[in-house]
This record gives sequence, structure tokens and C-alpha cells, in this order.
Amino acid sequence: MFVDMPLDQLREYRPERREPDGFDAFWARTLAETRVHDLNAVFTEVETDLALVRCFDVGYAGFGGQEIKGWLLLPATAEEPLPCVVQYIGYNGGRGLPHDWLTWPAAGWAVLVMDSRGQGGGWRPGDTPDPVGGTGAQSSGKLTQGVSDPDDYYFRRLYTDGVRAVEAARAHPLVDASRIVVSGGSQGGGLAMAVSALVPGLLFAFIDVPFMSHIRRAAEITDEDPYAELGRFLKSNRHRVDQVFATLDHFDGMNFAARNTTPALFSVGLRDGITPASTVFAAYNHYAGDKDIRVWAFNGHEGGESDQIAEQLRIARKLLTG
Repeated sequence: MFVDMPLDQLREYRPERREPDGFDAFWARTLAETRVHDLNAVFTEVETDLALVRCFDVGYAGFGGQEIKGWLLLPATAEEPLPCVVQYIGYNGGRGLPHDWLTWPAAGWAVLVMDSRGQGGGWRPGDTPDPVGGTGAQSSGKLTQGVSDPDDYYFRRLYTDGVRAVEAARAHPLVDASRIVVSGGSQGGGLAMAVSALVPGLLFAFIDVPFMSHIRRAAEITDEDPYAELGRFLKSNRHRVDQVFATLDHFDGMNFAARNTTPALFSVGLRDGITPASTVFAAYNHYAGDKDIRVWAFNGHEGGESDQIAEQLRIARKLLTG
């Protein structure tokens, strides 16, 4: 069984960050290059068998002006702008079907679910291709796609798509642009952490068992996918170790956490072999904003599941009532 550090050590674990020179300039340039393209957010209402929910098929321009799909769900009775959760998805999952996302509309919120480009071949289908191929060698999966160069790296596109998802949500007339929450687990948690650092004025962030934090340690201590993709790649590309981690430092959650002022609730499973607890606490302990964390001592990567959602709903209700 995988066990990382004792909890008392985890609560104090604050490793040195490997922040590249020009980190902020890199992301400012990335977003500026994307915003040259009109957002072109399109919401097409679709018929479902959900009598209490309105559903819109969403399309908007993400990284490079490329179309990203999503769902927007609203309570059917909504007449005034609602607060909205922008929901990001775990690794290798896609947006699925509208009835997969009923929690937030049932709580009185809008939810915009972002499809993850080029993913959806694992546990839930997706509808957004990634028209950009990473250059150079890579292993299977997305974690090493374009990893030789930060500008070419897959997660540059995905994080930018995540920023534009917030902008798309804010563009809908039934969404209160001043009350946006970002949320996700695993890869989705990593996205929520990055986006909440890159987008000012967000109301809250739910960051569950986040992926892409303290990446080098994760790659060194776990052999579970997705981090094992890095291990397999570097096993044969051993001369590229420094180059690869120099790229990944541009996407490491610790570096976003250190400049993040959005209030946040984290979660962690102490027996998580996919996103080891030390990598979650590394980001949490560097997080600059108001924060709290739910620790699930006997859980793995599933974290608190429905109990964690109950915690989020409790916070969301307070946010909803002001």
C-alpha cells in the first residue's frame, strides 16, 4: 500500500519551488496571444429529458482560437443571473452527457463544464479534438506531449482553454460574472489552481486531489499513471531530464499557488498513489490566499467523493446567500 509522509510532516511540508525566470511573462504572453482571437462563445440550447434543467451545448475559442466544447446547465426556473461553477475534468475524461453534471443546478447554481481537448478516451467521452501535435518524442498520453518546449507543451493549451472557459461563462446573460467558482479533481484540480491564479476576481476555488503539483517529486515517488508517463519517457530519454523538468516548472501547481489569492478549499487522500499527499500539501502550504483542506486519511485518489461534495455544497450555499 502506498503511504507518503505522516500527516504532521505533511502539514509542514513546504519544499523549495523551482520557478522559471519569466514565469509571469510566459503566461501573460500566452493569454495575450490567445485573446487576439475573438472568444466567440456560442450557447445552443439542446433538448434533454431533464425537466428541471436547461442545457446548452457550448462552443468557444480556446488556445490559438481553436474551438472548445462544453455544457452549460441552469435551473429551468432561472430568470436572473446566477453564480456559476466552471468545472474541469480529470485526466483522460471528457464532458460526457448533460445528466452527468446535475449537482450544481440542483443547488441553484449554473455550471459550465469544459471539455478537455484531445481527451475523453478513458472514463467519459469527449467531443473536442486537439488539432496541435506536440513536436519531438513523447510517450503515450498527454503528460509528455510537447514536453521539450514550454511553448509547445500540451498543458499550455489546456490551461489557456481553462481561462477562456471562465470568460465564456461570464459571457452568458444568465450567469453572474462577478460570482464565478472554479472546481475540479485531479487534472481538474490542477486546472482550478492554475486558472484561479491567472484570472482575477474569482469568488472561490474547489481544488480536489490536484494533479500537476510538485511534479518532479511525484514522478520520482509514484509509478502510477499519469506521472508514470514521465518515468517511461525519461527512462529512454535520460539525457533530457533537466530539459523536461525545466518545461514542467512552467506548469507546476506550486508556482501558481504561491501567487493565488482566490479563497480555496483543497482535499487530499493520504493513501493516494496517483497524486501523492506530499504533492498536494506542497501546493497547499505555498498557497497565498485564504485556504482550508479536508484530509481523508484512509482514501486514495477518490478523496472524499460525495462527502467532499457535501463540504463544497455547504460552502456554496453560504456564497449563494452572500
